[in-house]
This record gives sequence, C-alpha cells and structure tokens, in this order.
Amino acid sequence: MSTIIRVGMAEYKAAKSPATLITLGLGSCVGVVLYDRMNKIGGLAHIMLPDSTLSSNKNFNPGKFADTAIDALIEDMLKLGINRSNLVSKIAGGAQMFKIKSENNIMQIGKRNVEAVRAKLNQLNIKLIAEDVEGNYGRTIEFFCETGELTIKTIGHGVRII
Repeated sequence: MSTIIRVGMAEYKAAKSPATLITLGLGSCVGVVLYDRMNKIGGLAHIMLPDSTLSSNKNFNPGKFADTAIDALIEDMLKLGINRSNLVSKIAGGAQMFKIKSENNIMQIGKRNVEAVRAKLNQLNIKLIAEDVEGNYGRTIEFFCETGELTIKTIGHGVRII
C-alpha cells in the first residue's frame, strides 16, 4: 500500500517507492518532480517564486524559490540514496490565473516560475522529460514513486498522465 505524502506550498519532500507525493492547487506555482528511476526515489517541490535573491525576508524558506528549492530537494533525495546522474524531471503549473492588461514580465509570475525552473534544471544537467505548464487554469498533481508517473488533475481540462 502506498503512503501518501502531501507537499504544501513552498515545501519540498522526498520519498521512496511505494510512496505517492501530492500537491494541491498549483496556479502560478510550479510543481517540480525529480526522479531516480533506478532506485525508485522521487521528490516534489511546490515552488512559489523564481528567484530568492529578490527576497529580503529574514525567515528565509528555500522551498519557496526555484533557485533554492531544487538544490534543497536534491540534498534530501541524496540522503535516501539517489544516484544524481539518474535524475530526470517533470514539471507542472506556472499558469497565468488572472487576466492582466500589462505585458510587463514582472506580472507574469507563472511564466517566470517556469523559466526559472527550466534554467535551474539545465544548470544542474537534469533532463526535463515532460511538462504541463502555463495556460490559465490550476492543477493538482500526484507523483507515484513506484512507476514514475505524474498525474495532473484540472477542472475543465481533464486528467493527464505524463
């Protein structure tokens, strides 16, 4: 029987098979899944913002930002026994939930989150093998450590498995 592990906003968690990692309500946030197929170890980060260097918060939370959450998640996964060279990734989310009249990039937080996640994965040489990003609708995702499947549930856009 699979253990269900919930990952909240600005959190990241790692688990071994047969665990299932779930995060709810991805709007402009991006869910980043890292997976070691050989060892059946997965990790999920619910990223809110693209860049930690813009934060002046004294109570810094690495799970909140694309540039720090992925590194922190890898550290937790290493403790479970991953081989870093086996890691692949899948991402979902990064929607533009509200119509904005400005083309100002600062207002397009979902798109900026997706771009920051892609850049970080590229920097770390982690292959992005599947994605379901952007659009104007929210997502709930479930990642199955046993199979490596990511189920994406939406309202009005059905269910997708990547």
